Amino acid sequence: DRDVPNALVFIDKYTQVPRILNPLVNTLDRLPEVYNSTPAIKTLIDSEFNGLEVLRMTIMQDFFRHGFDGSGDDGGSCIDGRLTSCWNWCAKVEKKKYFPAFLLTGFTGFDGGFTTGLGN
Repeated sequence: DRDVPNALVFIDKYTQVPRILNPLVNTLDRLPEVYNSTPAIKTLIDSEFNGLEVLRMTIMQDFFRHGFDGSGDDGGSCIDGRLTSCWNWCAKVEKKKYFPAFLLTGFTGFDGGFTTGLGN
């Protein structure tokens, strides 16, 4: 593969995976706590997404539909194309209808950590 000149470069590409998945998993894991934190947030999620599980499924469906769609393929290695597709999805998450749910769970970015959420 012309895009992976040696094993160390290939291994480095895999270190990007947690930078993408950890914030996504943290958001999905923290949503139940946020949902149950106040009646106003519960009402908002229920009215906008028809409930917590629909919101969580919407986020996962969107990620798996667009995070691996090949939008980053440049004819090089498969991992390059898939990682670029994932990063493309990450770059667009702020425009998604469900992005406020990320913020409520303490999301600060895909390269950053998490706050405790709910403005703390």
